Amino acid sequence: MDIAHFDIPRYLAALPLFQEMAPQELERLGTGCRLRRYARGEMVFSVGMPCEEFHVTVMGQVKLFALSPAGQEKVIELAGPGISFAEALMFTDRPYIVNAQALTDTLLLSVGKAAVVREIENEPRFAMRMLAGISRRLHGLVHDVQTYTLHNGAQRVIGYLLHALPEDAPHPPTAPVPPQCPARAALQSVAPAPPASARSISLPVSKATIASRLSITPEYFSRVLHDLEAAGLIHIDKRDIHIPDTARLAKYPM
Repeated sequence: MDIAHFDIPRYLAALPLFQEMAPQELERLGTGCRLRRYARGEMVFSVGMPCEEFHVTVMGQVKLFALSPAGQEKVIELAGPGISFAEALMFTDRPYIVNAQALTDTLLLSVGKAAVVREIENEPRFAMRMLAGISRRLHGLVHDVQTYTLHNGAQRVIGYLLHALPEDAPHPPTAPVPPQCPARAALQSVAPAPPASARSISLPVSKATIASRLSITPEYFSRVLHDLEAAGLIHIDKRDIHIPDTARLAKYPM
């Protein structure tokens, strides 16, 4: 992708947060944005750095994580294409409280605080959309806590796989409640949908990263996948996972 010819206002118009903005508003907001490339493993920001912008992943994957005093990593979010992060923190006038790292070669769009504040002052409805977006993120974090508290590790893995299916895939009502949108963004469809309820997905990040996101160990994550495969509920081919029957997987007792 040629960054020099990237149409920032047009890209902003496709994001839910900015869809209702007029072309002239998008043009103004675009002047406060910047595009940056990050190589795999490169840090986007670290704890303690000033937060003067929020970010949208255009291409690639970004891992938001915290480190314990002993150096143990906890993945908080996985931000794939179209996912924004750091909106709420930008308004607190405080530094970043988590770290962000590119998991693959990544293109990020960063939206400056000054440009956002200017549009909020000009259009109160924009402020409401920002609040709605921040509220959805908070709701997702509450769901995470509920999932980790009320579901065992195997249920989390099943819920993660089902929630990561393409938008047109069936989502049986009996499926466990999974982590929100970052988990969906972390998985991509790898093939056209076959007949019935069979689906295939691919893991573009490591199993260790996904396990951390689900608050389980990598060993346990792998064991659950192999148990599901032994039960005929999934078929594993390296990073590709085929689900022959999503309804059967959702009903699998754990």
